[in-house]
Amino acid sequence: MKTAVVTGGSSGIGAAVARRLTADGYNVATLDLNPAETGFGQVADVTDRAQIDAALAAVRERFGPVTILVNAAGAERYKRFHDITWERWQQTVNVNLHSVFHCTQAALPDMMEAGWGRIVNISSSSAQSGQPFMTAYVASKSAVNGLTKALALEYGPYGITVNAVPPGFIDTPMLRRSESRNLLGGTVDDHIQRTPVRRVGRPEDIAAACAFLISEDAGYITGQILGVNGGRNT
Repeated sequence: MKTAVVTGGSSGIGAAVARRLTADGYNVATLDLNPAETGFGQVADVTDRAQIDAALAAVRERFGPVTILVNAAGAERYKRFHDITWERWQQTVNVNLHSVFHCTQAALPDMMEAGWGRIVNISSSSAQSGQPFMTAYVASKSAVNGLTKALALEYGPYGITVNAVPPGFIDTPMLRRSESRNLLGGTVDDHIQRTPVRRVGRPEDIAAACAFLISEDAGYITGQILGVNGGRNT
């Protein structure tokens, strides 16, 4: 049985991915600052390499090599660009981009030794469209898309695929917090009317895309950015 690690697995999209992969029969471990209800939960700061290495060591001891990684941890910040402090910029980039570097680099040796691996990075549709007051978030998620393409070329010969899923308008606690602070440019219902399929996305929609990219059916798909956004970005 293959072992999957999902970062940011205690809530939102990460939790939905962990539930889906568990249902699909994988051993699932989560890495998050908060305990997770699904999978073998490891409390770890995904921007801290020492904590990541310790968490993956515990996962390997429990399940064996890690050959599936879903980088779903993320943090958003709303601020006018000229008001962003360097410290806040770095914090956002650390969570959204540097965590992908650390977790991917930590898991790759297992995949290379196995001659098989799946990496799925959760980026953002804002990397395709831009978003005001979220420059650090957009910049870091755009970098994740570029990193995905470069990794796919470098590690394809090892039997490892690397893809990204940029979610669109997804109903998560993060989205609802933004709505309550009037940061969305309208309500969730307003945005539904701007979405071609006329509904808000669900974390399970993203989990389904991840499950496909991890499956054997997707073995010839790598370096791709698979948008799941109800037609908001094409």
